[in-house]
Amino acid sequence: MDLAGIYRAEYGRCVATLARLLGDINLAEEAVQDAFATAVEKWQEPPPNPGAWIVTTARNRAIDRLRRETTREAKHAQALLLYAQDEPEEVGPVRDDQLRLIFTCCHPALSPDARTALTLRLLGGLEVPEIARAYLVPEPTIQQRIVRAKKKIKEAGISYRVPHAHELPDRLPPVLTVLYLMFNEGYAATAGPEHIRTDLCAEAIRLARELAALMPDEPEVLGLLALLLLTEARRPARIGAGGELVLLADQDRTRWNRALIAEGHDLVRRCLRRNRPGPYQIQAAINAVHTDGDATDWRQVLALYDQLLAIAPTPIVALNRAVAVAEVHGPGLALAALEHVELPGYHRLPAARADLLARLGRTEEAAAAYAEAADLATNETERDYLQSRHTELTGRTP
Repeated sequence: MDLAGIYRAEYGRCVATLARLLGDINLAEEAVQDAFATAVEKWQEPPPNPGAWIVTTARNRAIDRLRRETTREAKHAQALLLYAQDEPEEVGPVRDDQLRLIFTCCHPALSPDARTALTLRLLGGLEVPEIARAYLVPEPTIQQRIVRAKKKIKEAGISYRVPHAHELPDRLPPVLTVLYLMFNEGYAATAGPEHIRTDLCAEAIRLARELAALMPDEPEVLGLLALLLLTEARRPARIGAGGELVLLADQDRTRWNRALIAEGHDLVRRCLRRNRPGPYQIQAAINAVHTDGDATDWRQVLALYDQLLAIAPTPIVALNRAVAVAEVHGPGLALAALEHVELPGYHRLPAARADLLARLGRTEEAAAAYAEAADLATNETERDYLQSRHTELTGRTP
């Protein structure tokens, strides 16, 4: 029985459904965790619909908890109401439980970092180390953000409420961030033997589609959806027959999903017609270039990264731009471009430096950089790839 897989697939949905039923995010999360603990004890085989079992069990546990913890008339009435109700009437423009919970967690009373950390925990079911990796910050920092966010929700009396239509645009940036980070964790898992978590990728794309249907005139929403689709289209070619990582230059393009590519390109064209460029649209355009034809036009990719760096000057963008610089102007200029990029603990920076050093014939330095990257990598597939590159250069395992 793959209870861990069921947890990853169902946790976010169950929390979102219970938050709507209970009107209390903290209670919903605790009830779902209790239900999964019960499943460990009772399941010999998963039921036909494990998510429904978890929701029903969690709901009943929440009612029991309300009755135990207080005898106040209001709480007793709340428990009775939960027994009596079937499905509360949905109000407002957001119909999907998980999408509604994302907007709820992205309340303006919470700090931007707290919003996304909390939502990734509740919706993605991501653990603190995974979220910390997505943010490139220490785990205690993420834990504190989540604790503070929950405390703020309780103290400020922030209810589980669907935002009105006029409130949606102000909540949009952190919502996009959450979906982007959720997909990234699925596409390159922080840790474990599996490099790709297809459940997270699929859920992020589903929610991005829901968001695009809800806000079809927001170009950054369309840009994000295009980015996810074009990235997902390449997934079948990213892992080789032996489970090894296959880089873009070595991928079999016939294995790419042409339907997703066509849909992504169409969305990019729609964004271009709006002429309101943003970070997700530019990243989508970069991926459109990668998936256009039989080879990547690296000059066009570099021009787009120059544009992206101008509006989103982050170390990650600078790192990715350096890869394009190497293809257009050579590894020497790319290595110089990385000289002032700082990403502590992020394995892809020394990995990029290692590749450039190897291309320059600086074998000893390249091997040291590959060893550093392998030490930092927490996903087994990526670590294996980096160690293999080190071995190719030195003849020994780091």
